[in-house]
Amino acid sequence: MRKMDSRGGFPPGAGAVAPVATPVQERAEPRPQEGAWRFTAPTLDSSVPRLRHSVRELIDRQGRRVPEDLVHSVLLVLSELVTNAVRHAALLSPEIGVEISIRDGWLRVAVEDSHPYRPKALAAEPDQEHTGGRGLLLVKMVTTEAGGLCDVEQTCAGGKVVWAAFPLALR
Repeated sequence: MRKMDSRGGFPPGAGAVAPVATPVQERAEPRPQEGAWRFTAPTLDSSVPRLRHSVRELIDRQGRRVPEDLVHSVLLVLSELVTNAVRHAALLSPEIGVEISIRDGWLRVAVEDSHPYRPKALAAEPDQEHTGGRGLLLVKMVTTEAGGLCDVEQTCAGGKVVWAAFPLALR
């Protein structure tokens, strides 16, 4: 997987500059790392489990105790966002970018593609039989339940970044 450019926002109070990975300092207890890690992957169904696995390993290696329920929430959101990019952006975006950032008490996951249109979540309508379209509604619900934020931003190149940020300190 190759690196991608950093795009998209952080929640208020999390700073405006994209973080750079800081070296681990030698001490009795390892210092949790903060930084941004970027991956690219082809816009294929097989990228969903591959990216989940890569992000899970990354979180586990950072030396920060992230509660297991938060890890599951982050991986669920990642899966939904990558799946949406694969299903809806593949024609205009042969590659997607994923960024995981840990900074200022927040864990942020972002998925970037080259498709220009902002995604819209279907409202939950119990009397309608939709077979899809609720992924972003699920992302919003999971993120909000964890005390986080999510949004969609346009990129300079005309694509978009869909991101969700989760607080690490509220747990």
